[in-house]
Amino acid sequence: MTKIEPKGEMTLRTLALPADVNVNGDIFGGWVLAQMDIASGIVAAERADGRVTTVAVDAMKFIRPVQVGDVLCVYAWVERVGTTSMAIGLEAWARRRHTGEREKVTEGLFTYVAIDDAGRPRPVPEKSRAKGSDVG
Repeated sequence: MTKIEPKGEMTLRTLALPADVNVNGDIFGGWVLAQMDIASGIVAAERADGRVTTVAVDAMKFIRPVQVGDVLCVYAWVERVGTTSMAIGLEAWARRRHTGEREKVTEGLFTYVAIDDAGRPRPVPEKSRAKGSDVG
């Protein structure tokens, strides 16, 4: 059996706490979405060499629930780059509190726009200074 590994680079790691549960006792999907927005914002800002803003959640798929005590790890990558925008792909994996097993729980695609200090769109540089390379 082939073991599935996360795609992208681990960008965020956090603990699911009791304050973040929904009425079913699972971690609230909005909390997971917020963690993914933080992680994708980090990757987008690095790629844009500056300020960015989320303009769309193009896709979001909740695969399995996250439980209290799970460690949520968000992996992110630059999917594509346009003139002023970029799409960031994401996978969220939970390391289960009781078993230590790792399981993919959510995936998504977020769009960001690079902005200047006045909040207006600006071009995304050809290459990121942070990584030194572009999407291949």
